[in-house]
Amino acid sequence: MIKTVTYSLLLGIIISCTNPKEEVTSFYFNSVSGPHPIDSMGLTLIHEHMLVDFIGADSVSFDRYHRDSVVKKVLPYLLEVRHFGVQTILDCTPSFLGKDPELLKILSEKSGIQILTNTGYYGAVDGKYLPDHAFTESAEELAARWVAEFEQGIGDRGIKPGFIKISVNAETPLREVDAKLVRAAGITHQKTGLRIASHTGPWSAAAQEVAILQSMGIDPSAFVWVHAQNETDFENFQKAADLGVWISWDGIGWEQESYIDRLLFAKENGFLDQVLISHDAGWFKPEEKNGGEFQPFTAIFTDLIPDLDAKGFTKADWKMLLIDNPKRAFGLQQIEK
Repeated sequence: MIKTVTYSLLLGIIISCTNPKEEVTSFYFNSVSGPHPIDSMGLTLIHEHMLVDFIGADSVSFDRYHRDSVVKKVLPYLLEVRHFGVQTILDCTPSFLGKDPELLKILSEKSGIQILTNTGYYGAVDGKYLPDHAFTESAEELAARWVAEFEQGIGDRGIKPGFIKISVNAETPLREVDAKLVRAAGITHQKTGLRIASHTGPWSAAAQEVAILQSMGIDPSAFVWVHAQNETDFENFQKAADLGVWISWDGIGWEQESYIDRLLFAKENGFLDQVLISHDAGWFKPEEKNGGEFQPFTAIFTDLIPDLDAKGFTKADWKMLLIDNPKRAFGLQQIEK
C-alpha cells in the first residue's frame, strides 16, 4: 500500500511513521505528465496561470476556446521563462475557473517545463465559481471528490493534481461554505499529503483557516497563505512564520516595490525559508479577442532579483526561495509497506 505525506515534515515522519516493515522509497511531485523525483523540480514558480475564465461556474466550458489558439498564445511566454532556468510551474487556475489539465499537458510537452495542476474549489467572489453541489454537500463529500482526483486522475485522462487550491472570502467570521472548503481541504490533505494553497489575502482570514486545520490535528505547515502580500501588518507575517505557515507573496508580475520590503523583512527576521514567491501572471482570456493581453512570467528575474541583490540578497537566498522552498512545500513522500 502507498501512502503520501508532505515533504517538509520528512524527519519527523521518518521517525514517527515508519516501522521495521516500512521503507522510505522516494520523494516526488505530481505534474500533469505524471510523478517525478523531487530533485527534478528545480527552479520553480509556484503561482502562475496559463488560462483563466471568469464567466462563472454555471457557464464555464472547454467549448469557450480552442486549445490550439491557447497554445499559440501561451507557449512563447513559457519558452521565454525557460531561458531564465525555470523548470517547473504550478498552474493555480482552479476548477470551474478554466482549469484544463489536458491543455497544461500539451503546453508542458511543447515547452519542456513541468506543470502542476490542482484539485479543490474556489469560494471567493461570493461563491460565483462554486458548483451547486459545493453548497449542499458536506466537507467529507467534497473531500471524497478531491481525493478521487488524486487517486484516479482528473477527468478520464489520469492527470493527477500536485496540490489543493481553494479560496475563501476574506470575512470575519468565515462564511460557512468557506469554512467547509477549508475542512474539505484538510481531509484531502490528511488522505493524500497534498499541500493546501488558499487564495486568501489578509491574515485575519488566513488565521481562521489555520485554526480550522489545527482543530483537525493538521500542522499549519500544510497551509500556503496565498496572496499574503495583501496583508499590510508585517508582524502578522512573523506570526504566520512562527506557526509554520507557508507565506506566499505571489503578485510580482504586476508590481515589485512592495515585495522588496517584505522580502527584506523576512530575511532580517529569519523566516525566508518559509516564503514562496511568484508572479500570478498570464493568462489567456477566453472572453477577449486572441486571448487578450498576456503578462509575462519574467519580472522576478529581470527586476526583483537585481533590485534585491543591490540590497544584500545572495545566490543562496534565491536558491532557497526558488528551488529549496518549493521542493519542501510541494513535495510528497512515498512509503511502501
